Amino acid sequence: MKTVYVLNGPNLNLLGTREPAIYGAATLADVRTLCEQACKRHGLELVFHQSNHEGALVDWIHEAGQLHAQGQLAGLVFNAAAYTHTSVALLDAVKGTGVPLVELHISNVHARESFRHHSYLSAAARAVMCGFGVAGYGLAIDAVAQW
Repeated sequence: MKTVYVLNGPNLNLLGTREPAIYGAATLADVRTLCEQACKRHGLELVFHQSNHEGALVDWIHEAGQLHAQGQLAGLVFNAAAYTHTSVALLDAVKGTGVPLVELHISNVHARESFRHHSYLSAAARAVMCGFGVAGYGLAIDAVAQW
């Protein structure tokens, strides 16, 4: 059985209370449940993490890369949050491991502040999703299951 990694970056632990007009009322636990249900539909295992620390995210990308090298990774769904716009280290980790990546954003980043319009990760992503709210996680897993 293949595995989907779902990684969440800084401040996503605040979902449900952080700017609900932008991010909605769903919590990170709700997102995890949604991801579990999507993986179950497709017969995939789920690894789900959130960290406010860039290095932890890099380490988990490396873990996903090891599974990818063994042919056991379906894909990586990654909401890097603010690190999307700042982190060359995360880009290098994705490129270095070759993991198939869906870059995910809950809000439509292109309708927000201009600094959110640039993504370092997009250069290494197979797909980029934004603006579907937390439902985007399930949609991303549905897409990964087709790869």
